[in-house]
Amino acid sequence: MPNSQHDALFILIKTLTKAEKRNFQLAFNKNNTKEDVLFIQLFNTLDKMKDYDEEQILKKIPAIKKQQLSNVKAHLYKQLLTSLRLLYKQKDPLIDLREQLDYARVLYNKGLYTQSLKLLSRAKSMALEQEEVMLTYEIVEFEKLIESRHITRSLENRAEELSEESRVIEQQLSSINRLSTLSLRLYGLYLKLGHARNEKDAEMVKRFFEENAPQLAKTHMSFYEKIYLYQAYCWYYYILQDFVMYYRYTQKWVNLFKEYPSLLKTDVDMYIKAMHNLLTAHFYTMNDEKFTAVLQEMENFIDENQENFSENTRTNAFVYLYTAKINRHFLEGTFSEGLCLVPELEERIAEHQLKVDQHRVLVFYYKIACLYFGSGDNNKAIVYLNKIIHLRIGALRADIQCFARILHLIAHYELENYGLVEYLIKSVYHFIAKNKDLGQTMEEILKFLRKNIYAHPKALRSAFADLKERLVQISRNPYERRSFLYLDIISWLESKIEGVPVQEIIKRKFLKKEPRI
Repeated sequence: MPNSQHDALFILIKTLTKAEKRNFQLAFNKNNTKEDVLFIQLFNTLDKMKDYDEEQILKKIPAIKKQQLSNVKAHLYKQLLTSLRLLYKQKDPLIDLREQLDYARVLYNKGLYTQSLKLLSRAKSMALEQEEVMLTYEIVEFEKLIESRHITRSLENRAEELSEESRVIEQQLSSINRLSTLSLRLYGLYLKLGHARNEKDAEMVKRFFEENAPQLAKTHMSFYEKIYLYQAYCWYYYILQDFVMYYRYTQKWVNLFKEYPSLLKTDVDMYIKAMHNLLTAHFYTMNDEKFTAVLQEMENFIDENQENFSENTRTNAFVYLYTAKINRHFLEGTFSEGLCLVPELEERIAEHQLKVDQHRVLVFYYKIACLYFGSGDNNKAIVYLNKIIHLRIGALRADIQCFARILHLIAHYELENYGLVEYLIKSVYHFIAKNKDLGQTMEEILKFLRKNIYAHPKALRSAFADLKERLVQISRNPYERRSFLYLDIISWLESKIEGVPVQEIIKRKFLKKEPRI
């Protein structure tokens, strides 16, 4: 019995909207062949099932024999994609553009070379407007094929023009390929490493970037060359924790859409991602005024355009918008107020569970845990931290997994579960050491917890003050500052010393514009 999370047809059906289901049923209920009736029955059955179960399918549709099922599923899958393509052709200009190439091929095969070339010319103009370099190259190569095989009586010097167009596009494609590869590899490095942990990490990242960054003439670059260049620099500076430079390139990334407004229609996902990175830059540079302004701008954009969003865009918009909303509460120290987001966020995660990757879920769980911890509800914080600890995700975002375990220890310490803290310290130390992430900050926290589990309350205040002083010293090391990005341990210590909730400390720092560390 295939797992419902791995059966492609079942997953596709579960992601369909009401409008998409209605469109499919209207299109194919008109046909009455035996095969059509079978796959419509299969569609309706799968749509009503909560989990994929082949035995139940065969019981509910006796007309489908076991040996037929795979073929009926394949036919249904193909028909669903055909229906979706027709539906989204009206919303996605690139689907329409690719269809023009198909029409040109049909005309060519019928020997109507002039008509095919005219269609290709129009399609090429559309592709150039939408900065679709790969499609433009495909169109030019098709034009070259027609001109080289047939006497079309085209304009004089047509061969030279097409050759020059092809040469320029080849250079752009080569540049885009190198830059997109560099950006992707840096992102992969971040998922594995997180922020640079030490000088060795930083040198490795710098060397990698220098060896792989192509030498480019910054003038006359295409939209996607600029996009991937800015993305690469963003990831580079983000890993190195140079958030001022990270901000500069995220702003360049966003501003690029003002230069190319037509791309807001054809690559809206890239725009929303750019806004997300700009918000992250403002968050880490503690620029609350710009953060609030950009968040409002992103919310307005999503509200005004979401009717035309694809499901993929809706999922991305949800992830980035809620990440920013939670970050705003972290910035302002309004953790208790931020808890109102949790039920809705849980509901949206469930709604998008087939489309949200494990990395995003991991980050959301950690942020929710921090909201509860900051508001003083350590029991609920532990619930979400346990979800992270029990996720089977290997080394994905090992940095967050390590800090989740540290916060898990602190939450149990706050609840006075001292025996459990004593038991867990060894396993946490082992996990962090295995992931080679035991920085000075983590080591000091573990030492403190081990030493002061059963300390007398009178001695604790002095111990908290000593730990704070040591951590402030450690925070001056640029590679140790990453620890304070994940967990505002200094504010927690100040709350213990002053005997006030941690969110009050953070809120006070926010209002007085004081640095967190």
